[in-house]
Amino acid sequence: MNKAKFVMFIYALAAILSMVSIGFAFSLIFMTGDKYETIGWITVVLGGVLMCAIFGMAFIQKRKFRDKGLL
Repeated sequence: MNKAKFVMFIYALAAILSMVSIGFAFSLIFMTGDKYETIGWITVVLGGVLMCAIFGMAFIQKRKFRDKGLL
């Protein structure tokens, strides 16, 4: 596996982890009641923003790799 594909794999892994954090936050909201509801909603919003940022950086990096002929 070349270095460009490894970097894209790291971006994909980061996106998966942010999606898992969103799912975990929803479980905090709906399973535990009022105690962790605020933390859950904050985590859902932050996870969504983080996921969008990761996808944005990954697409920019993919374009750079494609322009250099590494992908």
